[in-house]
Amino acid sequence: MNAAVSDYIELCKPRVVMLMILTSIVGMCLAPSENFPVVPLILGNAGIALVAGSAAVLNHIADQHIDKLMIRTHHRPMVQGKISTRNGLFFAGILSIFGMAILIYFINMLTAVLTFLSLIGYAVFYTLYLKHATPQNIVIGGIAGAAPPLLGWTAVTGAISPAACLLMLIIYVWTPPHFWALAIYRFEDYAKANVPMLPHTHSIQYTKLNILLYTLLLIGATLLPYVIRMSGVFYLVGVMLANAVFLYQVIKLYLYDDREQAIRTFYYSIYYLGILFLILLVDHYI
Repeated sequence: MNAAVSDYIELCKPRVVMLMILTSIVGMCLAPSENFPVVPLILGNAGIALVAGSAAVLNHIADQHIDKLMIRTHHRPMVQGKISTRNGLFFAGILSIFGMAILIYFINMLTAVLTFLSLIGYAVFYTLYLKHATPQNIVIGGIAGAAPPLLGWTAVTGAISPAACLLMLIIYVWTPPHFWALAIYRFEDYAKANVPMLPHTHSIQYTKLNILLYTLLLIGATLLPYVIRMSGVFYLVGVMLANAVFLYQVIKLYLYDDREQAIRTFYYSIYYLGILFLILLVDHYI
């Protein structure tokens, strides 16, 4: 099969990267700066997106042997033979080199280093080791996926601050209920692929309890920007409404034996994160 441009784009997981860039943009806009951060917004996000795309390609390469066993992933370009491992590695390398060059030469070394560490954390440490080693894979590996708002902040300031780490904390705590809801819905998929996800190692009901507990922890974390006066009343009201809907979805998932509720919770969690960071952004400028 011949690969189309769309196949290479699919390798980059564009929808995931777009959500990451949204959180990076919010980190940039909330970071203290004398002027509007035009260069970081354009070139910083370009560099971060390219490296994130490279990490996604490496994930496709490493997981192609299990992707072919799962309904959710069996259509991916590498599984279908549209893109070879060699071409995938070359593509990932090009993306990474260009992304890192942009960050080093146009942004700052701290952002470049943190972005590279996120690449290694996700594409190597999580994908090759953690994913197959422990049911807490997504909890430990979630650190890399939570980095974008921190990267956005450092792209503007050149320094790490507690406020930036708080934005990162929110995504880190959000990740387990988000991903475990999918793991419940795709229970058979992960079983066939022999990936030790929490629903298989500790039961679906135990996973639902953990989703509920992490969601409560998430609600607490999302109130902290208001507590430390990083955001105002608009954010507080908005995030409380978003949290109420998320908690409602999670409680329904916990109480009822309904696999469809798991996928509804998963999809809402994606909208939830985007809404939360958009509310942060709007609150900052009103």
